[in-house]
Amino acid sequence: MTVQHSELPDDAAFGLDAFRDACRRYHRECGTRFPAADRPTWIARAPGRLDVMGGIADYSGSLVLQWPIAEATFAAVQPLADPAIHVVSLGTGASREVRVPLEIAQPVGTGDPYAAAREWFAADPSRHWAAYVAGAWAVLAAERGVTPAGARVLVASTVPEGKGVSSSAALEAAVMRALVASLELAIGGRELALLCQTVENRVVGAACGVMDQMTALCGEADSLLALLCQPAELMGSVAVPASLAVWGIDSGIRHAVSGSDYASVRVGAFMGYRIVAERAHLPVRSVGQGRVAVDDPRWRGYLANVTPEEFAQFEPALPERIDGRTFLDRYGGTTDPITTVDPDRVYAVRQAARHPVLEHARVRRWHAVMSDADGRPIADDAAAALGAHMYASHESYSACGLGSDGTDRLVALARAMGPDRGIYGAKITGGGSGGTVAVLTRAGADDAIGRIVAAYARETGDRVQVFRGSSPGAMHWTPVVLRGG
Repeated sequence: MTVQHSELPDDAAFGLDAFRDACRRYHRECGTRFPAADRPTWIARAPGRLDVMGGIADYSGSLVLQWPIAEATFAAVQPLADPAIHVVSLGTGASREVRVPLEIAQPVGTGDPYAAAREWFAADPSRHWAAYVAGAWAVLAAERGVTPAGARVLVASTVPEGKGVSSSAALEAAVMRALVASLELAIGGRELALLCQTVENRVVGAACGVMDQMTALCGEADSLLALLCQPAELMGSVAVPASLAVWGIDSGIRHAVSGSDYASVRVGAFMGYRIVAERAHLPVRSVGQGRVAVDDPRWRGYLANVTPEEFAQFEPALPERIDGRTFLDRYGGTTDPITTVDPDRVYAVRQAARHPVLEHARVRRWHAVMSDADGRPIADDAAAALGAHMYASHESYSACGLGSDGTDRLVALARAMGPDRGIYGAKITGGGSGGTVAVLTRAGADDAIGRIVAAYARETGDRVQVFRGSSPGAMHWTPVVLRGG
């Protein structure tokens, strides 16, 4: 195979050689060459991410700060005449393969255009993972009126699944970027991220926010992506000073945003916004199916725009817990287009609503400090203040019910190590309930990180993965076109 077009970075093409090795592995295991020599193939790359600040407040409109990690997913798309999407995934274990009939990825009916695809993938757990891939075809058809042909898709990734570093968004972003390149469509990074979010929300059926997809596409190496999730407004990238370092430590506890804990906290936050809107005398109208619309020029529909001082006035009116049936009878529904209120479930409301309000304030302080530094070294006391916000964020996650023994222990080990040894702060990442802990340290704190990892490994008996380094998002890595030759 020869590269016809590329603008590859100098440092080993950020893993392109590893992708070529995956293609050779596919040939050995399956007896089929990929890519085949008779048709062009488009390859894209997208990294995972560490959620340094912001996390689950994204669906409430918070500012978030995200770090694109060195680990990434490659996706190769080779269009075919066959009316199917042949998806092969090469991970660290056994390869997986699914054939998705092209008709499954086409919009159906006048109601929910994704219902048929979502039900098809959900019907068989062995093929559900392929929804993250084939969903790109469905979303382009429904949202852009584009009907891509069948294709052979090979994905190979070093972003581990279930670790809270956004393997799903890396997969969606790499596939969408490669597919759009093969169709020669001009779609910007923000728009691609929103399309990828639609894949996860409407085809996969996971109620995620948009920060992961935005980072996988628009993140810049060695910088924090600043994103105001209203719904996805890029605030630029903020360079992390050379005096600091960002790390990730895996707790060994599997994480999933499709889990009931994450969804329940999200519903609770939207319940809180609905009650705040009524207390603020904002006009509310029912739009059916357990949903309402709010005329909200004050906060523009986002709970994160409620200041901590304002929230203190409304907080006493928020129930600690409320069952879904009582809430629906009293308030009609929420403004969330993704989740629904289960009448038979009890939701924690007050803390779920408090978290995004206070988190948005914490992230804004972080952003101000980093922006003022503009890449220059930050003093120890200022770095320790940033770390204190991370610890507060972690405690708030736990109060929401999204903590875990493993992530709590890693944060405790980091806190015990302290600024004197170069450890400023730590917090759980992303959707919580397991996964990875993000750690802010002084540059060169390798020994302190090693001590934390060693202590945790001794206590748990687990082999601990550490995430170190950064790499660019998919929009900063021009897709490669391979042709026979």
